[in-house]
Amino acid sequence: MSDNVITNGEQVTCGWLTDVLSQNGALMQGTVTSIERDAGAGNWSTNSKFRLTYTDDAQGTLPRNLFLKLTNTDLGDGESFDDSEVLYYTRDYVDVPNAPLLHCYHAAYSAQLKRYHILLDDVSETHIVAGEKKPTLEYGLALAEGLAIMHARWWGAKRLAEAKAEIHSAEHIQTFVDISHPGVAHIVNRTPNDLKPHWPEAMHTLFAKHPGALISRTQEANGFTLIHGDAGEHNILVPCESNWPIYLIDRQPFNWSLTVWLGAYDLAYAMVLDWDVDLRRQNEIPVLERYHAHLIQNGVTDYTWERLYDDYRLCVAMCVYIATEYCRGGVNKRWFSVWLQMLQRAMTACDDLNCYELWTI
Repeated sequence: MSDNVITNGEQVTCGWLTDVLSQNGALMQGTVTSIERDAGAGNWSTNSKFRLTYTDDAQGTLPRNLFLKLTNTDLGDGESFDDSEVLYYTRDYVDVPNAPLLHCYHAAYSAQLKRYHILLDDVSETHIVAGEKKPTLEYGLALAEGLAIMHARWWGAKRLAEAKAEIHSAEHIQTFVDISHPGVAHIVNRTPNDLKPHWPEAMHTLFAKHPGALISRTQEANGFTLIHGDAGEHNILVPCESNWPIYLIDRQPFNWSLTVWLGAYDLAYAMVLDWDVDLRRQNEIPVLERYHAHLIQNGVTDYTWERLYDDYRLCVAMCVYIATEYCRGGVNKRWFSVWLQMLQRAMTACDDLNCYELWTI
């Protein structure tokens, strides 16, 4: 079974875990003798937490708590996931010291079954999702360092070619924008009192002209890398009592998502959509400076601060797409407070940073 995709947590047995942990060196001697299992679920997956007991003679790192994620990749209506999350743990950063990823003990993907699983360290005793802890400058700096470490690994045309990853076509970029475009009309028509007077026109102009600026930027590969793409507060684990180590989880892009993109996007996503406006205003420059410094420290060359700052502003405007996508089928009442706050923060950031000049010059 170690070569097959697990479809149910009950398939995880003491024998299977003994084989898996022995194969990757976590169990050098002895066996797993018992498992305590708790089942759960996420937005797009089911999961199980396991607490392991070993024989008295067991030797190795002997992980006691493991987390199993099970995902059906076919979401219906033409939307799907691929093997991105499996590669995230098994290929993309396995040779990168200090990458902010949980240790993966086993993972498998099946295109035929349209399913995958990943078996990770369970750090719930020491970490919580970032959304449960007020963000600080120190957290932002830790996030900047972690993202720089990851982004530097696949930075630029040469390294992306090694990963057989291509910068997205104009058609794909336009599709990414078009997915969220219907939300603008729904929001403007139904919630005008929640928007500043100039925002409706600014949003329409953004959707009309900003995609062209994105497409033009793809003509020069410096700045592009494999991104997480969804670096929100619920996909980052932070220590309960400190700021490091952090872990970025759930790299789970839809088939219309951007996966090879400007590294600055991950920082814009985290700071613009999830941070209070005043906190972002106070800290985004120090966070960007730390990110730039650590890109250089990790081998990135010829990427200037000025280029990063403009790339960041270009990506800040993309946060409007994330907010309006919630309402592509009509005003999303269930998540009203979430997407409205995101939209207000994104439009405020566009105003603050004068992002509009990037596509009106």
